[in-house]
Amino acid sequence: MSDHTPLRVGMLTPSSNTCLEPVTYGLLQGAPGLATAHFARVPVTRIALDTCSDAQFAPEPMLAAARQLADAKVDVLVWNGTSGSWLGIERDRTLAEALTAETGIPATTSTLALLDACAAYGVTRLGLALPYTRDVADLIVSTYAKEGLECVLAEPFGEHDNEAFARIPPADVARQIEAAATDGAQAVAVVCTNVYGAFEAERLERALDLPVFDSVSATLWRALDLAGAHPSWTGHGQLLRDGSMRAAIRSVLHTLLAATGSDRTALRVDLPAQGLHIDLTAGEAPGPGARAEMQSPVRAGAALTGWLSVHSTRERDWTDADQQALAVATSDIVARLPAS
Repeated sequence: MSDHTPLRVGMLTPSSNTCLEPVTYGLLQGAPGLATAHFARVPVTRIALDTCSDAQFAPEPMLAAARQLADAKVDVLVWNGTSGSWLGIERDRTLAEALTAETGIPATTSTLALLDACAAYGVTRLGLALPYTRDVADLIVSTYAKEGLECVLAEPFGEHDNEAFARIPPADVARQIEAAATDGAQAVAVVCTNVYGAFEAERLERALDLPVFDSVSATLWRALDLAGAHPSWTGHGQLLRDGSMRAAIRSVLHTLLAATGSDRTALRVDLPAQGLHIDLTAGEAPGPGARAEMQSPVRAGAALTGWLSVHSTRERDWTDADQQALAVATSDIVARLPAS
């Protein structure tokens, strides 16, 4: 139970969406006192590849809705819709920047949240569970490929009426997720915020041994993380439990990579409850191979939990500054690991 005033999450919501509000409330029950969710609707009723459908996602209505949410002094804003998945990721990045410029409030979108989730878990091959028509689904595959994500596409449900998405039975959504967890997929994403996938994630992750990134869950996770809450609670999948820790590890590793001018940084830790073991890489920033290496032990209390390593593909001496950067990174990592 938080002893602080709950964070306020402002969500721009498609007008015909009946799923994301009750699901968001349900997810937040896992972290009482952490945050409250507040919604403003923008007109969206149909998903297709034509100018009338595209016009629903113009920035002006979203900016107007954001100004209304700003009156409620929300701590973060999100476009809780996945339109950037087919209209283009850069469009969502521009929208997030515009929302912040208009209100002074940090902002993101559901599509950007899904990409952040994939980055946090090192996912490069993603299964897709989609309610849309096949042409929209194919465009999503193409859009994600430009972001470095190969996709495994389960047969989409073929719907174009946004309100109808929420009428797809959760059991059918679960079967579609299972169908997407094939052909080398490292995770599965439910790409739509009006589909009931969030409450299926925990069970399916155990059955499939893969992360399941539901769009509603991912949006809430990233919104809270952006607001500084670093969510971590159980019952609704890995992302809400460990996603912030994974993202923080990735950030530390990239910072260490830049500080040392090395070719790769990597972390291995033994955290079975989070699905991390010494024989797995918890995170790395980028590039294989090493001719010079520097390591630092990672401890939880007195116990050795793992190690953080810095690699160079050329022979080199590690300077005092390099060693200090490794020490700082190790402290940052330890601070973000769950208490033993």
